Amino acid sequence: MAATIVALTASTGAAQAETTIKAVMHSPLRLTDPHATTAYITTWHGYMIYDTLLATDADNAIKPQMLERWDVSADGKTYTLTLRDGLMWHDGKPVTAEDCVASINRWAKNDGMGRAVLKLVDKIEVVDAKSMRIVMKEPTDLALRALAKPTGTAAFMMPKRVADIPVGQPITDMTGSGPFKVAEFNPGVKTVYLKNTAYKPRSEPASGLAGGKVVNVDRVEWDVMPDAMTAANALLGDEVDMVEQFPYDLLPMVEGNADLKETVISPVGYYVMYRFNFTQPPFNNKKIRQAAMYAVGQEPVMQALVGNPKYWKTCASLWGCDTPFESKIGAEMTVKSDIPKAQALLKEAGYDGTPVVIMQASDLPTIRAQPVVIAEALRRAGFKVDLVAMDWQTVATRRTSKAPAAQGGWNIHNTNWYATDIMDPIRSAPAAANGDQAWFGWPDFPEIEKLRAQFALASDPAEQKRLAEEVQRVAIDEGLYVPLGQMSVPTVYSNKLSGWVRAPATTFWNVKKAP
Repeated sequence: MAATIVALTASTGAAQAETTIKAVMHSPLRLTDPHATTAYITTWHGYMIYDTLLATDADNAIKPQMLERWDVSADGKTYTLTLRDGLMWHDGKPVTAEDCVASINRWAKNDGMGRAVLKLVDKIEVVDAKSMRIVMKEPTDLALRALAKPTGTAAFMMPKRVADIPVGQPITDMTGSGPFKVAEFNPGVKTVYLKNTAYKPRSEPASGLAGGKVVNVDRVEWDVMPDAMTAANALLGDEVDMVEQFPYDLLPMVEGNADLKETVISPVGYYVMYRFNFTQPPFNNKKIRQAAMYAVGQEPVMQALVGNPKYWKTCASLWGCDTPFESKIGAEMTVKSDIPKAQALLKEAGYDGTPVVIMQASDLPTIRAQPVVIAEALRRAGFKVDLVAMDWQTVATRRTSKAPAAQGGWNIHNTNWYATDIMDPIRSAPAAANGDQAWFGWPDFPEIEKLRAQFALASDPAEQKRLAEEVQRVAIDEGLYVPLGQMSVPTVYSNKLSGWVRAPATTFWNVKKAP
């Protein structure tokens, strides 16, 4: 069956006269509901057509975006949010507080940080057409932090009629209030955006995901080219203007080319990690978890995954590096390999040769190298290892299983996160340690949960830092999740383009294209 195509363009002749950016994105866009998935391509789509009440700037400071201001009550429990003038949906109707309250509720029910907010919320209500109120049970600014978070399931605002659609049901009405409108959507193949001429950007300069979203082109086309060489050749042949994630091994093709430029758009990059299954042997034993952590070194992993040292670094922090809560606690266990220490811990723990099943997503270049290096390090330490190759969809399904590894379960799986998704103990999904309700692996550590609850209520940066350090101390000791390093991904683009905003998302406002 042919893919469904949504087309809203005016005329072909008009489109050809427009200033157009043709971009090869890192992944095909199929799911367009940014509240329903943490897939980054869907989040990038969200930033094209929707807007957020708050945003973080280049210094990670929270700034008003759709808001004119917010006011806090003397007791620190009530936050009154006031919309700025001139906000319009793509269909010409004004954005109202009722739309935003419905959007907040929809987003919060499906986002980990949003759910943490809902546990502390007394009520979220409309005050008038331009104002809404969030009343917390305890004094905390957690709602502001959550509404401003840049990635994962970001808190995009939708018209109430769209926000009332339950997550899980397809959104066919892609009406937003953001700087672009959807003109054409061919799922998994091509998406075309047109400049929203009615959009009124903020007056401040663009900074991170905050400030003025000034659109300088008429049209942006997202194309899909699964073959990396095809994408590289299209860029070299001036058929496209940019390749969002240019393969490391193909960079020599463009180095020294005066018509192309190379940059890293994200200021933080991707955080690489692996996770134990705490419910099954042998990693239900703390000393055996620690033995594995001492065995695996970050440098061999990053060399196999990335290679070029320009694009990676070691990172001991559970909250990512170059982030506000970066920590080196526990680095001696997670950065360099110490095989003798690992062997000693295995002997002390009485490891009985229980096989370790490591899942490898062999079809994804960004995560397929890690399991191979982990497996080799564990074997050197004395583990019996079964490295099982499968596609990513099978990994994603199998990691939900709590069955014994020999019966379709698992012992270790690995993944990557945008660093902004794990940059504090609340927004980091793998930081939850509440057993069956935790992220895959299901750790159960009440001490960590107690510290996370305190972090959620803390507003003082120094206290937040102290609590994040304490969570890191306990979590590394227990092997909650294990850092493998941090990498950045190069974007290569035509020198006709300029004005990219360094932000934790690939955005197209502020970008100009020369003739």
